[in-house]
Amino acid sequence: MEIVFDKVGDLTVAAVPVEELDASNAGEFKRDVAPLLEANTKLVLDLSRLHFVDSSGLGAFISCLRKLNASGGDIKLCGMSKQVRGVFELVRLHRVFDICATIEEAVHAFGPKDS
Repeated sequence: MEIVFDKVGDLTVAAVPVEELDASNAGEFKRDVAPLLEANTKLVLDLSRLHFVDSSGLGAFISCLRKLNASGGDIKLCGMSKQVRGVFELVRLHRVFDICATIEEAVHAFGPKDS
């Protein structure tokens, strides 16, 4: 899966390119997002295309968060559909991740850019 990303200052904004993130493709997602996690400490994941996530998909997001936290970084999620947000709330991951409505809000949530 090709993860398209843009740099916004010292942040990286990456779009999750699938409608479903589940056991069939979570491993592929983790493999393909790994270079972004190694090269960046501030990552915004745009989930606007994602309409379904299962426990494997949630595990992939947790794995991303752990890798970034280990290097002093953080991740923000944005653009969640109601269905995906419902899953995050059901398993209380909305308390673990910073979830924003838009990419702009997620970028702003990282605070002022380092000069």
